[in-house]
Amino acid sequence: MTATRTFVGFGFGPIQSGLFLYEAWLTGSFKRFVVAEVDDQLVKAVRENHGRYHVNIARKDRIDQVTVEGVELYNPRDSAGRSAIIAAIAEADEMATCLPSVAFFDSGNESSVAEMLTEGLKERLRTGSQQLTEAARATVIYAAENHNHAAEILLEKVQQKWVGSADSKINGLGHIQFLNTVIGKMSGVITERADIVRYNLATVTPTTPRAVLVEEFNCILISRIALPNFERGIRVFIEKDDLLPFEEAKLYGHNAIHALIGYLAEQKHLPNMAEAGNDPKIMQIARRAFIEESGAALIKRHAALGDPLFTPEGYRAYAEDLLDRMIRPNLNDLISRVCRDPIRKLGYDDRLFGTMRLALKYGIEPSNLAFGSAAAVLYLVANPPPSGPQATDAAKALHLPRSGEELSEQNVRELLFSIWQGQSGPESADLCRLTWTGIKMLRDWLRN
Repeated sequence: MTATRTFVGFGFGPIQSGLFLYEAWLTGSFKRFVVAEVDDQLVKAVRENHGRYHVNIARKDRIDQVTVEGVELYNPRDSAGRSAIIAAIAEADEMATCLPSVAFFDSGNESSVAEMLTEGLKERLRTGSQQLTEAARATVIYAAENHNHAAEILLEKVQQKWVGSADSKINGLGHIQFLNTVIGKMSGVITERADIVRYNLATVTPTTPRAVLVEEFNCILISRIALPNFERGIRVFIEKDDLLPFEEAKLYGHNAIHALIGYLAEQKHLPNMAEAGNDPKIMQIARRAFIEESGAALIKRHAALGDPLFTPEGYRAYAEDLLDRMIRPNLNDLISRVCRDPIRKLGYDDRLFGTMRLALKYGIEPSNLAFGSAAAVLYLVANPPPSGPQATDAAKALHLPRSGEELSEQNVRELLFSIWQGQSGPESADLCRLTWTGIKMLRDWLRN
């Protein structure tokens, strides 16, 4: 196979380095791999390693070390780096944004992703691409920010920066498609030297004191591509006409149960998800929450799609597979990482209460999921966010008691309403009731 394609990535975290860039490299069809990364030390380290980096693939029975070669890292905050990235965008066949959130699309002024995409796509039109076929001019951009509408948001940001009338905006971007993604791949960055040695991990480069560890799973869902005659270089991804049901399965299934296990494990002072997997009570609660509450609700919601996932057999298989993968020792998934950012995870539309609300909507009492919201509340009370001038608006709004022992039905309600910040609806009373009941049951469980 002749390598003719160019891949461009934005961000060099574990999803970029261990999924998009890695899968592009595996195909053998890409001649260039260009990545924008603002961590100057990381850029320098990969360059000094002659464009090579290492990623660790966690399989069920082992961890493999892989070396990816031929990578060009550039810092967009440097003028020469920004120019190189824009030139690469102008010739790119496939691109991927892997940023912390959609809020980063237009942060950084001239070095922002939206700004560079706009400039690069304009350059694409200026440099003779009018003589190319539609298929040759086409490119796709995978948006991997764990947001249901990341692709639409990025497209809007680029259109806002595009110079000209509304018609010229549409025509100028007519051969570009922004794709949403559903990424059920677990990954992380390992920084503790002891863990790196214990698992025999390869660091990103010999001089970079951290390692990327990703699971082997690569069944990634993407939006259906509508560009005429376009063929992806990264062929392992699976196209879907409507991604929203599968995004809900990830948030209300994968993410919700992962958080539930993590917060329950934290209450029992377990260090990692593998240890949680050895606790029969935790896994019993997780399995019931996954299949009987999350699954039952999602099947009722999406059965009409006719997709195998949204059947009792399909969803049970999905749940059992994920429960097995979540607790694999080779992933070294630390409970401290799983429990981070409890305010966000207790959000009205997020993984715990979003799933409970969905269950209630379909007449299902989410009593097992309530163990997760209860444990997350106890974790938040025991680990309050920083206060003072540096506190976030969400942290400043919290109504936190001084300790878990002071929790009551009333102040649990006050705390949850302060987290939801006006998003509450008709099911709020049930969510508060279920969480308070979960706290009482959790206390009894921990005493026994």
